[in-house]
Amino acid sequence: MSKKLHPRFLKREKKRKRIRKKVAGTGQRPRLAVYRSAKNIYAQLVDDATRVTLAGVSTLTPDLVDGVQKTDSKIDAAKLVGKAIAEKAKGLKIESVVFDRGGYLFHGRVKAVADGARESGLKF
Repeated sequence: MSKKLHPRFLKREKKRKRIRKKVAGTGQRPRLAVYRSAKNIYAQLVDDATRVTLAGVSTLTPDLVDGVQKTDSKIDAAKLVGKAIAEKAKGLKIESVVFDRGGYLFHGRVKAVADGARESGLKF
């Protein structure tokens, strides 16, 4: 019994794979991967050369939960996630990343993560 996938999911997966052919992270310049669900947003720093996740932050991270609950919108929460992942990157002495939007449009919450990371000094 196979699970039938929604066409919207299949379309995003196709875009994600097409983007991943061109975007790859290294130890010096990891990939900032973004995943968006209906309620939460997740960001990870990934070194594709060694296949290791260097750091990860989401709206569910215990350090951010209080700040996320005080925000008015999901976009503000996404901006907090971007700032938090940039702070973790600074802790790992990473200044530059490659942005992976994960098949989503660079708009709304995905853009807010990028803006938050840029405001905190991350370059991409």
